[in-house]
Amino acid sequence: MSYPDSVERLVAEFAKMPGIGRRSAERLAFHVLKSGRDDALRLARAIADVKEKVRHCSICWNLADDDPCPVCRSPVRDASVVLVVEQPRDLIVLEQTAMYRGTYHVLLGRLSPLDGVGPDALTMASLLERVTDSSRNARGVAVKEVILGLNPDLEGDTTALHLAEALVRSGVKVTRLARGLPSGSQLEYANRAVLADALEGRRTVGSQPA
Repeated sequence: MSYPDSVERLVAEFAKMPGIGRRSAERLAFHVLKSGRDDALRLARAIADVKEKVRHCSICWNLADDDPCPVCRSPVRDASVVLVVEQPRDLIVLEQTAMYRGTYHVLLGRLSPLDGVGPDALTMASLLERVTDSSRNARGVAVKEVILGLNPDLEGDTTALHLAEALVRSGVKVTRLARGLPSGSQLEYANRAVLADALEGRRTVGSQPA
């Protein structure tokens, strides 16, 4: 005997989520069944809103309801400084330190040749456009410094090196987060103190123009 078709479909959809097996999917489905109608519909509306309203900022590629995103259009942020991160969740973690007042650029990944992820699969071209054409940057401000804030592991270092070589040729100052972040770790798991030290101790990457 099987579940009703609507329940089976809900279980199947939950089971498609990362880290969710069949048993966990069943528990989630029965949680929805036990919830009140209003609670279940709020969940459904939240999912629909994410797909219908959330987009990537056309400047920094962060997730946002509006374009440009709040950080890019804020008059109190220093748009001449751009901190490059791999994913939106890294941006959120750095914002929680309240130590950084510049803008961001989200690559939406990192170089991984074995997985078929090359420069064209990331937003590197958009970053270079921001650096070379101020009209493409937040509020039309010229970029003076790019901070590489990628995860300190093999793929992150490879991506940072690739970016540094391209950025230095454009004449912009390139720095990286200090190694207060332990090698092989992920930004999202670092605490605020470690991230704050890393921001304060960033250093120049590559040969810089005179």
